[in-house]
Amino acid sequence: MHKELIPYDVFIQNKVSAFIKENNIFDKKSPIIIGLSGGADSSALLDILISLGYKCIAAHCNFQLRGQESYRDSAFSRLLAKEYGIPYREIVFDTKEYASSNKVSIEMAARDLRYEWFNELLQTYSAQSIAVAHHRDDTIETFFLNLLRGTGVAGLSGINTVNGKIVRPLNCLSRDEIIKYLKFKSLEYVNDSTNKKDIYTRNKIRLDLIPLLKEINPNACEAIIKTISNLKETEIVYQSAIADIKKEIIEVADQSYKIDIKKLLQTIAPKTVLFEILKDYGANSSNLDDIYNSLNSISGKHFYIGNCIIVKDRDYLIICKREDYDAEHEQYFIFQDVAQLTTPIQMNIEYIKNFPGINIPKSKDVGCFDVSKIVFPLVLRKWKKGDKFVPFGMTGMKKLSDYFSDNKFSLVEKRNTWVLCSGDNIIWIVGERIDNRFRVTSYTTETLLISL
Repeated sequence: MHKELIPYDVFIQNKVSAFIKENNIFDKKSPIIIGLSGGADSSALLDILISLGYKCIAAHCNFQLRGQESYRDSAFSRLLAKEYGIPYREIVFDTKEYASSNKVSIEMAARDLRYEWFNELLQTYSAQSIAVAHHRDDTIETFFLNLLRGTGVAGLSGINTVNGKIVRPLNCLSRDEIIKYLKFKSLEYVNDSTNKKDIYTRNKIRLDLIPLLKEINPNACEAIIKTISNLKETEIVYQSAIADIKKEIIEVADQSYKIDIKKLLQTIAPKTVLFEILKDYGANSSNLDDIYNSLNSISGKHFYIGNCIIVKDRDYLIICKREDYDAEHEQYFIFQDVAQLTTPIQMNIEYIKNFPGINIPKSKDVGCFDVSKIVFPLVLRKWKKGDKFVPFGMTGMKKLSDYFSDNKFSLVEKRNTWVLCSGDNIIWIVGERIDNRFRVTSYTTETLLISL
């Protein structure tokens, strides 16, 4: 007996429904924001989810990039939402102005604007997810885009079905299946004219490369998807191993991260490990080579990546924020009536009348000074070349640079060091050591106590 054939639209809906459940994408308890462009993919996504009983809210972005075509898409999307009887939201962006002001590409500007607005809608409607219409062919195109860019394993793993609140329920369908679904149900959609122009890399892959691969192997797309699936599994194992290595070679130090160079070089693939650590800071293949080659060089090499700086310092590679490393040498005045300082560092300031047996704290985070030896206002500033002081317990002057070397300060620690001054004299390397000339003695009648 032959099994009864089900209609094509039901077959596709069942396929998507199974995919949603398998990947735990969303449920039917709360609404879903649908990114609706009016094109084939998003129109099919909307129809499939509504047919499956999901509560949908259509959200359309007009990026004003294709003249009248952009407004045609808005009008179509608005009408489509009305036909389905679902809420419709629309927004118009000045995408070119945003891209210019933020110095990003048009593509990145559109992405930033779109998802920022989608996240606002999530809150407004208490929605559970933002559903976008990426499908299997988009995953294949992304695979080749990243392959051409020289990406790591993660970049070859395709587009994630679930990425936080952004979900892709059509990742199980090909573009051909989507078009066949729309034709079967006689559903209308609009065409983006730029999709037919091969001036963009993604379009070249779609229009030229994929058809060529199909000539070589009619099942090329299926084979590539299988490879991507295998790479996803490989990525899980790979990232687990990388996480274990990171724990062994990275130390957290205040506002920076320190990579132990010796331990890094002992790993099975040090350059790959270094890439996995630095890629989150914006490192790419070219600056990675420079950083890796610096590991066996002298200390002091600097690399600026994004908003971070990477410093080769003796046995470590130090990563910190630029503002922490390159802070300007500003001055902050502490007058005698000030009880607290909050910028650039937090300090509590108090005056104590001395008495026999008074307990003077000995913590590095506390500075105790003889008030009679101090000239106000005190000045808090970053240390500079040529600075000298008399370390507590000693009698002779010492350059701060020599003190730092003797105590093995890293380059980042040096640059982040503040000094407290009375007139032209340093009275405290803040959080480290006071000047012996300003210490509290048995003759002190009043103590200035500053605690971090």
